[in-house]
Parts: sequence; structure tokens; C-alpha cells
Amino acid sequence: MKKFSMVLGASLAVLSLTALAHGDAKPMHGGTVQMASDVAYELVPQANGAAVYVVDHDKPADATKMSGKLTVLTGTQKAEAELKPAGGNKLEASNVTVGSGSKVVASIKGADGKTASVRFSVK
Repeated sequence: MKKFSMVLGASLAVLSLTALAHGDAKPMHGGTVQMASDVAYELVPQANGAAVYVVDHDKPADATKMSGKLTVLTGTQKAEAELKPAGGNKLEASNVTVGSGSKVVASIKGADGKTASVRFSVK
């Protein structure tokens, strides 16, 4: 039994380290971070829209070949805006309001042609 406990403990320790291998998804720009397929997406509300920063395995992703759509639900109101590259790892959407209590869905098409759907709840 003691040997089984040691093996189980070692296995859990290895699994814990593996789970942390892709970073801890802390906000870098004061926004809300969500993970999808080992990629971190940070939603940052702005005066006339929102920005989404993309980080792949702790490194800024090249957003120049990305595109997408931002859907914002606030109460009973729904707004949509196109996400466009804005330099570096940043995508921007204009003419939408992202505020406290908003639910946001970012549908982002990567350079590889795959689309990630990322859901945010803004506090």
C-alpha cells in the first residue's frame, strides 16, 4: 500500500506540472483572460471597442494574419464587430461597448485557417 501511495503521489505531481506547462494565463493588459487550445486570449475593453491580445505558449502570437468577429451581449442588447489586426499580437474591434456584466464571444480565425471560439464574462 505504501508503494502504491508513493506511485500515485508521484503521478499526481507530474500531472500537476504538465497542467502548468503552458503558463498561468495572467492578464498582461488589465483585461480578462481565457484559454482555448493552449492559446491565451485577453479581452481588454477600450473607449470605442475592445482589443484581444493573443499569446501562444507564453509568446505573443503574430496577429497580422488573423481575423474574426466579436459578439457582445449586455443585458438584452447584442452588438457585433469585426476583429482586425492592430499590430503585434493585438486584434481590435470598433464601435462596440464592452462593460461590466457583458458576455463576449470572440471567434478568431488563425493564420492556419482554424477558428477558435473564446467566451469571456466581463466583471
